[in-house]
Amino acid sequence: MRSERIRTKTGAPSPDMLVAAPWSRLERLLLTAIAIATLFFTLITPPFQAPDENQHYMKALLLSEGRVLAEQRGDLIGAPLPRAAVAFHGVDFPTDVPATLRRFDRTMLEQSPDADARRPGMAFAEFPNVASYAPSLYAPGAVGLYLGDALDLSRRDAFYVGRLVNAATGLLLLIGALQLLPFGRNALLATALLPTFAYQTGSLSPDAVINGLGFLGLALALRVGFMGATPARTAGLFVTAPILALAKGVYLPLMAAGLRWPQDRRDRRPWLLIGAMLVGAIGFILWMKFSGGSQALYHIQSRRTGETMMTAPLADQLAVVLRDPLAYGRVLISSVTERAPVYALQIVGRFGWNAILLPLIAYPLALLMLGAGVATGTGARFGIGQRLWWLAVAGGIALLIETAMYLTGTPLGADYIQGTQGRYFLPILPLILIALSPGRPIRGAPRLFAGAALLLLGVAAATVFDSFWVHGFITTDGMPPHDSLLRALLLPSPRW
Repeated sequence: MRSERIRTKTGAPSPDMLVAAPWSRLERLLLTAIAIATLFFTLITPPFQAPDENQHYMKALLLSEGRVLAEQRGDLIGAPLPRAAVAFHGVDFPTDVPATLRRFDRTMLEQSPDADARRPGMAFAEFPNVASYAPSLYAPGAVGLYLGDALDLSRRDAFYVGRLVNAATGLLLLIGALQLLPFGRNALLATALLPTFAYQTGSLSPDAVINGLGFLGLALALRVGFMGATPARTAGLFVTAPILALAKGVYLPLMAAGLRWPQDRRDRRPWLLIGAMLVGAIGFILWMKFSGGSQALYHIQSRRTGETMMTAPLADQLAVVLRDPLAYGRVLISSVTERAPVYALQIVGRFGWNAILLPLIAYPLALLMLGAGVATGTGARFGIGQRLWWLAVAGGIALLIETAMYLTGTPLGADYIQGTQGRYFLPILPLILIALSPGRPIRGAPRLFAGAALLLLGVAAATVFDSFWVHGFITTDGMPPHDSLLRALLLPSPRW
């Protein structure tokens, strides 16, 4: 992508005169590839084989029936839902399976609809991990499930309609963000070309909405900050901010990327951005107040000991951090250092419930794709101060993500952070890539970018199809054992 700048009389570039260039054929090709990959994963991935998709399904189903809040029954957190839907997960496609080879086949899909009539009435469904999430995250999936119900489809078919509507929403948000970005379109495309994006968007996971809103919030902030405010842009900013905060409050500071340094004191755009973020924060607080502001505690398996433990109450964990901030700083550094390789694998693609690895050669291929995306350039020039500011914003959000997981997803007083996954960093990746990108493309970079991206998506598609439907897979933590380095490099992890 190229952007044009009209220079001032002094010869310095004027950000206010920046004009986004029209889409290139290469950009359209890559966007089409993202859409095709997303549709492929939507249809090929078996039910509930995206992380926590079973709980997301129950939460979306609750919303599709006109209810918003979960309820607590003793130690259980969830809601009464149609028994056929609960059994669609618990009986037909369970996720709590033994650590043995598991392979899906068409018979499983064909038999499921016939069982709906034998499952009348209601049953209590648990979804503690997502009970406190805002309903806006689940609106697209809920619309799909409602349409399936209205058309009298089976639970299986309604599930896939929910996936399709959720995926379409994620892709529309991506397209909107790409259209609004004043520069750095290649950076956003590079992020969306990572298989993890298409895989999560093609599921019933709210990641489709979270990532899309993160991209949209970033694009709007950069457009207002570097191309000026219009009534439509201002309205979009103040509508997007609270919806983004409700999606995940930790991503709200992405809008600070639109702040320019140094800033003309007479320019009112910084106050627009700050005001929008303030409105977003207020929206988040109001939702917490409406929903009772209660944190749902749940059991987790400690990644250190393997024991089943309870997450900590937020207030108690916060007291631990405030009592000794330096100790928490050491926990943060050690945990991030230890988990960085895992984050890298998950950002690129680790399918199922983080069980299936791509052929190992695909991960340096993804790095090549990202590097070529950076080398394709932003189409605009920026000083070192602006770039450092963008990196600081991204780093601050990464810190917020880790801290949020320590406060709400980790046992009390633990010396590690539990539950952070690489996909949580997808919304901030475009900003990092923009900060690293030169103004003009390096010769040959666009074609290398496109070639590496298409090859990576092809490898990911083959990995998912083979692992779920042909060879089967084993759910295992860490790196699966392998007898041949060549096999590990060229084949997906279930074939090692």
